Amino acid sequence: MNSSISQELINEIRNSIDIVDVVSSYVSLTPRGKNYFGVCPFHDDTNPSMSVTKDKQIYKCFSCGATGNVFNFIMDYENISFIEAVKKCADMANIPLNISFKSISSSNDKNKNLYEIYDNSCKFYQNMINTAAGKEAKEYLKKRNIDDSIIKEFKIGLSLKERTMLTQFLSKKSYSKTDLLRSGLILENSYGINDIYIERIMFPLEDLQGRVVGFSGRIYNKTDNSKYINTKETDIFKKGELLYNYYRAKDEARNKGYVIVMEGFMDVIRAYTVGIKNTIAMMGTAVTKSQALTIKKMAKEVYLCFDGDKAGAHATMSCVDELMKIGVMPKIIRLENNMDPDEFILKFGKEKFLEKIDNPINVMDFKLSYLKDNKDISKSEELANYVNNVIKELGKIEDEVLREITLRKLSTESNLDINFLKERLTSEEPKKVLSKEVEKPKEKRKLKGYELAERNLIYYMLLSKDVIKVYDNKAVILEDSLLRALAREISAYYHKYNNISMADFISYASNYENINKTLNEILNLDLKDDIDMNVISDYVDTIRKNQIEKQIKRLTKQMEETTDDEYRKKLASRIVELKKQKLI
Repeated sequence: MNSSISQELINEIRNSIDIVDVVSSYVSLTPRGKNYFGVCPFHDDTNPSMSVTKDKQIYKCFSCGATGNVFNFIMDYENISFIEAVKKCADMANIPLNISFKSISSSNDKNKNLYEIYDNSCKFYQNMINTAAGKEAKEYLKKRNIDDSIIKEFKIGLSLKERTMLTQFLSKKSYSKTDLLRSGLILENSYGINDIYIERIMFPLEDLQGRVVGFSGRIYNKTDNSKYINTKETDIFKKGELLYNYYRAKDEARNKGYVIVMEGFMDVIRAYTVGIKNTIAMMGTAVTKSQALTIKKMAKEVYLCFDGDKAGAHATMSCVDELMKIGVMPKIIRLENNMDPDEFILKFGKEKFLEKIDNPINVMDFKLSYLKDNKDISKSEELANYVNNVIKELGKIEDEVLREITLRKLSTESNLDINFLKERLTSEEPKKVLSKEVEKPKEKRKLKGYELAERNLIYYMLLSKDVIKVYDNKAVILEDSLLRALAREISAYYHKYNNISMADFISYASNYENINKTLNEILNLDLKDDIDMNVISDYVDTIRKNQIEKQIKRLTKQMEETTDDEYRKKLASRIVELKKQKLI
């Protein structure tokens, strides 16, 4: 959290930059009234549903509910910690901030030991490749044009022949047997506990925060049915969330304005050796929605450069579809002679690969080629199949110009009238809409009057010290415990810093997990910013009357249960007083 930096400095940093300038460097924003709107990067948004407010210095998405200040935006966009986001903003504002970041997770992380085990294992493997026993592995890597600087940059290591070397190393560090087995690096059999990886070159796999969470071990001096052995999924290694080299590539991709997605980590490493550093890899798996959303956030343009064979074309097609679902229209790079990027760069060099990047294929040209592959369109049945498939794919495209260009190409290829093809496309579109499962939004419980009053009061407390003073002076007691805790913190913040700012309070609240979700709900209220103190008084009165009503109900129940006449009279008298107060 932000315990190492004072709240005053955090506020100074946040006030030194404009959220509109920062967000617009990640997402295109369009002014509309006093706010700015853009496509939300935190869900599969295709229409601008995120609003950025210059006055309040916050953003919020009207669709998924994502909200916060500039720190929250950078944290969620770049998958970094609060402190790292503050440091980024400090650098933007030229405010010195000397802090260091630990690669290991915080001490309260339930998986702390697993991160430590992987960090220590990575260092162990790195040491091994630099011993005499690592000479053969290094020679193998050098033959593949991977020198010492790349070995060091990508933390490449080596597991040796002995089956218990890593096990013994980690056991000496007092990790429990349970954690060692849970890590996926150690296995247990009839001989005891042993290392999973034996005599392999070890490529660390990092999560989005740059922490080592897995390995891919490659054979180098023998034959084996398994060229690579990858870590099985663990509590910290989720393959569907991993993008190889993300942590190194994210800043480079953002600066260059595009990211290149490849299939394997050797492709990425090869590109890195020639200075192409805005590359990530899927590790040979089909892209997931989670990965697609992360790719979308990396840069404004996405290039897919998978292997040049049929499997690579199939993977490209699958990735294109997943990206298009979230509003990303990628560009395609196809390599000749079934080569992968690693082989292509080794054979033809950096400049030829850059030429490929400069001349990508658009999505529909790629799909035309893919759908036509192995089809004899001189045969009527295969031609019909090809045309129908192209029409189906065109239905996923919203770009009218690209649709028109593709239809003209299809008309020429198939010798079918373009108007006929347009009619076919038009007739397909209603089917496309009908085929989608429309998920009905869950019907929200209608809030009672006092519940609305509690929430609205807190919203205006975040905007005005005068409303906080009303809350304090009237000693308002909120029914909802979470709202009560949030209101108390807002009041405490104001009295400590003699000021209230919605954007600054969001940073302050990052220390209090119990109120963050509630704060997010309050920030998403669709209320006018103009404050009418008469309306505020009405909120307070509604809350007060609710409290009185609760007391009346409680006392009435006690009256029904007691047999003491004197006590019953006292209760009745108190109820009468409360009813009079309620009428005031």
